[in-house]
Amino acid sequence: MTVTQDLSILSLITNASVPVQAVMALLLVVSLMSWTYIFRKWFGLRAARAQTDRFERDFWSGGDLNALYQSAANNRHRSGSLERIFEAGMREFVKLKAAARGDAGTQLEGARRAMRATYQREMDDLEAHLAFLASVGSVSPYVGLFGTVWGIMNSFRGLANVQQATLASVAPGIAEALVATAIGLFAAIPAVVAYNRFAHDIDRLSIRFESFVEEFSNILQRQAR
Repeated sequence: MTVTQDLSILSLITNASVPVQAVMALLLVVSLMSWTYIFRKWFGLRAARAQTDRFERDFWSGGDLNALYQSAANNRHRSGSLERIFEAGMREFVKLKAAARGDAGTQLEGARRAMRATYQREMDDLEAHLAFLASVGSVSPYVGLFGTVWGIMNSFRGLANVQQATLASVAPGIAEALVATAIGLFAAIPAVVAYNRFAHDIDRLSIRFESFVEEFSNILQRQAR
């Protein structure tokens, strides 16, 4: 077997020690899960932005709020986060106003609480799996480094039975150990990039949601008088 064949990636993985192979397998599984969440989150946030843009256009077009509320209530399973926030606030406001419970301030405060509660639920949904991506980005390099250290230890322990150490005798062991670090970086780098990008997009959506809650509260305050 030639040196090139001995140092091929597949050969390094198959000839690695069992602990190093376990580390590689763990990192590959984590990387696969990470990419699954990355694509799901990317499509989910793109849909959330599109739904927010559409609802803001409808809301600020000057149409009837009651008609917009009925549309949101009837299509709740297809509505976006901002539309559900609006629907929750409008539903509570209409309920309190119809029942003549409290003054205008009480009605407005009830609507605000309903919108804030829905806002928190929507943010929890948008932030789902972000913690996993952050953990993968921060921990994977160290897991890969553990596999590398273990592999190098085995490589040097093997030299104890060799009369004369040469580069050819230590290169395969060190190379297969370094593959674990490479796989760890392969898992970590996309997770870090995706986490930073998604966190930024979610922060932007959060600002838009909070601004809408304040603006819609002002509209309800005028209607409550």
